[in-house]
Amino acid sequence: MIYDEIEEYICQYPIYQYTFAETEELEFSDKVRTICRKECSRYGHSWSCPPAVGSVKSCHTLCLSYPKALLFSTVAEVEDYSDMDRLLETKEEHELITRQIVKYLKDHGVICYTLSSDSCSICDKCAYPRECRHKEAVIPCIESHGIVLMNAIEKYHMDFYLGDQNVLWFSLIFLKNVHDF
Repeated sequence: MIYDEIEEYICQYPIYQYTFAETEELEFSDKVRTICRKECSRYGHSWSCPPAVGSVKSCHTLCLSYPKALLFSTVAEVEDYSDMDRLLETKEEHELITRQIVKYLKDHGVICYTLSSDSCSICDKCAYPRECRHKEAVIPCIESHGIVLMNAIEKYHMDFYLGDQNVLWFSLIFLKNVHDF
């Protein structure tokens, strides 16, 4: 598979912006986990969040084993940006798009590791710490791996804010077996 084929495929979706990132250029920091630990109710309660995803160092090593990553965003309209429940409801379309792209890539021989904008929500209540019921389908949060998403967004000249009536959702699909031709 080549990058042009990926671009052609993803253009059928309402993707706002995308880029192919060099994984070695992504910044990882333990400080990102501070927000997870202090502000996220899923910390320590989900297989897609810390500490279940491993240390930042192990996540960094895993991500760097993939030479490139597809970073993309979608936009969802919201009436009230401060209504967190309604805002989170808008991520479902983004997650569906992410899963469809990953399926396409895997069906075409690309080895993928996927991260997205929020922790996994396949189950109403995560089985953690008991065994995950959907191991193959879990998509961890980008920040759960210690990735400083804002730096990547700035580096690749992507938008992060489009006003109070829009929310941008991001996914990062790490790629192996993709070639430049």
